[in-house]
Amino acid sequence: MNEYRLYNEDCLVQLSKLKKNSIDMIFADPPYFLSSGGITCVGGRMVSVDKADWDKQISNYEKHKFNKQWLRKCKRVLKDNGTVFISGTYHNIYSIGRALEETGFTIINNITWRKTNPPPHLACRYFTHSTETILWAKKSKKAKHYFNYDLMKKLNGGKQMKDVWDFPCINRKEKSFGNHPTQKPLKLLERIVIAATKEGDTILDPFSGSGTTGVAAIKHKRKYVGIDTEKEYIEISKLRLEDVLLKKISETP
Repeated sequence: MNEYRLYNEDCLVQLSKLKKNSIDMIFADPPYFLSSGGITCVGGRMVSVDKADWDKQISNYEKHKFNKQWLRKCKRVLKDNGTVFISGTYHNIYSIGRALEETGFTIINNITWRKTNPPPHLACRYFTHSTETILWAKKSKKAKHYFNYDLMKKLNGGKQMKDVWDFPCINRKEKSFGNHPTQKPLKLLERIVIAATKEGDTILDPFSGSGTTGVAAIKHKRKYVGIDTEKEYIEISKLRLEDVLLKKISETP
C-alpha cells in the first residue's frame, strides 16, 4: 500500500471492507457524545461544547452498543499480536473498558494523560478536568503484543516509563491546516506509535479527525489508514499528511 489511505466513510461500513488481520496497531478517539447545548472555556472565552451531529448526545444504552460494534470490527482487522489504544474521558471511557472486555480484548494498561495546561471550567462547582484516560489492550490474554520497552526507558532517563504521561494540550501551530474540536497533540500520538509499533507497520484510526495519528505514523516510517465521516476533516488530513511527506523528502540526504 501507499504510505497512507484515507476513507471518507462511516467506520462501521469501512472497517467491514478492510482485510482481516491486516492492521498492526489501532488508535481510536471515539465520539464522547457530549453535544447537548452546554458551554466551556477556550482561550478565556465561553464557547459551546456542541461539535457536530457525530457528537450528539445519545442514551447510555446506544453509546455502549456503538462502542461494542466498532470494537468488534476493529478486532477483525487487527493482527493477532496487534494492540489498540483508545482515548476518552469519564463521559465514555467506562463504557469503552467494559466493551473491550465484552468483545474479548485484554487490557494491558490504563494510561493517564495529565494535561499540563488544562482550560479552566466555568461552573466553579467541581475540580478542573485535567486528565484523559488511554486504555491499551490486546486481542486476547494469550496474545504476544509488541512493546518497545528499551526505547521508552531511554526516553524516560533510564527509568521504567510509568502510566502517567505529562503533555500540554494542543497548540495553535498544529491546527494551521484547519480546526478539529477534539484534536490530540502530536507528541502524545508519537509516543503511542513508537511504543507499540515497528517501522513499516500499519496503523489504523477509525475516527481519524484531522489526521494526527497519521502524521505521527508517517513521521516515524509507519503506514496509515484513516477513516472519518466528515469530508472536511479528510481534506485537512490530506494537507497535513502531504506536508509531513514533503518534509521527509526534504530531510533525505
